[in-house]
Amino acid sequence: MWERLKRLFRSIFGGLIERAEDPELILQQVMRDMRDKIPQMNENVAQVMATQKLLEREVTSLEKEINELDAKIRAAIKQGRDDIATTFISAMQEKQTALERSRQQLESARTASEQAVRFRDNYLLQLKKKQGEAMQLISEHRRARLQEQLAQTMASFQVGDDAATFDEMRDKVARRIATAEAKMDLATSGVETQIAEIEKEAFSVQVQDTLAAYKRQMGMGAEEPAPAVPPITVEPAPAQPEKTLGPSEKGRVAE
Repeated sequence: MWERLKRLFRSIFGGLIERAEDPELILQQVMRDMRDKIPQMNENVAQVMATQKLLEREVTSLEKEINELDAKIRAAIKQGRDDIATTFISAMQEKQTALERSRQQLESARTASEQAVRFRDNYLLQLKKKQGEAMQLISEHRRARLQEQLAQTMASFQVGDDAATFDEMRDKVARRIATAEAKMDLATSGVETQIAEIEKEAFSVQVQDTLAAYKRQMGMGAEEPAPAVPPITVEPAPAQPEKTLGPSEKGRVAE
């Protein structure tokens, strides 16, 4: 029973977490976590390199001390002071042992420093690669989310949620326009409308007659033109033969 309860709670919370997970946010958080590790990694590499530097200085110091002891041993032997030379030899042997141990530690420190730097460089390369992959995944996720939204919108049109509303409103507007046009045709084609138009024409004729009467009273009326008469063509009389006058007739003509 306890195992079943645990499985039930895990399935419930697992489903909630899975639905709440946003790939874009998760990838961005992963990139932030990876970038946050770089300062600590640089600090570790610096500590390893600092150990190497200290060992290098220690080796140099031991080599210098051994050279100085060697010179002292030679000087003591020349002066016949074997006791002092023996003391210097013992000290030089201790320094040589310490030098050998320091050289081994220095070699290990150099190897560790190289590995740490190489690991840090590989991590930076992987981080750069992962950043590129994360940006590509984020872009694909955004494109997928946009496609889902478009698909939902197109599905809503196909199902008929918004499309049915548009069609219904289009039918209502069409019916309203048709009703208005029918009412206008009915109003303009009735008998009362025709009578109103006739009365309007008669009133206009009456106004024109009254205006013409006023003009005639004021002597401004235009006279009616006389009917055109066709011109009369007169044909010339035929020429008479010239008559010869006698003496008596010439005298009367002269009188």
